[in-house]
Amino acid sequence: MPVYLDHNATTPLDATVLDTMMPFLREQFGNPSSPHRFGRRTRAAIDAAREQVAALVKVHASQVIFTSGGTESNNLAIKGVAAADEPGILAIGATEHPSVIEPARALAVHGWRVKEITVDREGRVHPELFRETIAARPRLVSLMYANNETGVIQDVPTLASAARSQGVVFHTDAVQAAGKLALDFPSSGVHLMSLSAHKINGPQGVGALVVDKAIECRPLLHGGGQERDRRSGTENVAGIVGFGAAASLAIDQMGVRTAHFMELRTRLESALRAIGGVAIFGAGANRLPNTVYFGLRDIDGETLILGLDRKGFACASGSACGSVRHEPSHVLRAMQVESDLAIGAIRVSFGAGNNERDVDDFAAALAMEIQRLRPPSRRRAV
Repeated sequence: MPVYLDHNATTPLDATVLDTMMPFLREQFGNPSSPHRFGRRTRAAIDAAREQVAALVKVHASQVIFTSGGTESNNLAIKGVAAADEPGILAIGATEHPSVIEPARALAVHGWRVKEITVDREGRVHPELFRETIAARPRLVSLMYANNETGVIQDVPTLASAARSQGVVFHTDAVQAAGKLALDFPSSGVHLMSLSAHKINGPQGVGALVVDKAIECRPLLHGGGQERDRRSGTENVAGIVGFGAAASLAIDQMGVRTAHFMELRTRLESALRAIGGVAIFGAGANRLPNTVYFGLRDIDGETLILGLDRKGFACASGSACGSVRHEPSHVLRAMQVESDLAIGAIRVSFGAGNNERDVDDFAAALAMEIQRLRPPSRRRAV
């Protein structure tokens, strides 16, 4: 049976989440904006789900704006704040997801100056260098909570505190962090936080933007005024209900899952060191417990992934949203990883259904593929 090791790309829909969604795909089909009982039932379901998602990051339900996913949430945060201000400096991390990089580039066409916040070789933003960025008084800063490729976790509370001290709005893409880290929006100091359901065993096509009540964030979509005029359009009721159920599940199981992920990560990294010639990216930084991103010289990562897929293992070369471009990851370039190593990058990201046998079998398959793909002069006994 194939082994799925690409949970940072998407996670399987949990059976209990699907069960919660099913009534809203069948008999509970009312438009939430309708005043009759069909509409009132779906409106009540959305309200309940909003409370569940709010609990995941410890905010009031009124701060949660439902969207179509992490990409829309990031676009709404960046473009929505920019629309409420005059063009100025927009600062983004060098290792951000494309759904942050591309909105920033789009704003550059309209007079915004985009400043890149550099990272060290482990993928971390240094607080002192960040303060230099803040000294330039950007209107908005966007920094990932945890990187989707390396799993490297930024010290968001410290960085957000520095931004707040200068009156700078701070957005964080927490799509990968949610469900793996205990997030506390108020104590983190951020003004906006992006979330996505399908990264926490919820449905694809639904996410949320959490907004500080003091922040003006103008809508991208105009229409019927849903989501408190922040995101018009008839709500994806089944998806939102599923998001709420997945958020509650994540809260209940976070401790157990974190411990399980750490065991698997440690086991895989030990196996990689035994294989030899493998560089683990961000190994010296605080990382998500489920993520291992590593590279091999003299081997093309995409070719290796296809070979592993034929052996029954699904993993990735980095971001699922950027894999259509066959070139070294921009995340690894920002970390100053050499191109010949970056081109051989592989990401393994565990989920709740993975076990120790998956790790051992994957490591054995990986060793065989490395032997097959490496030049004869660089092969070794495995």
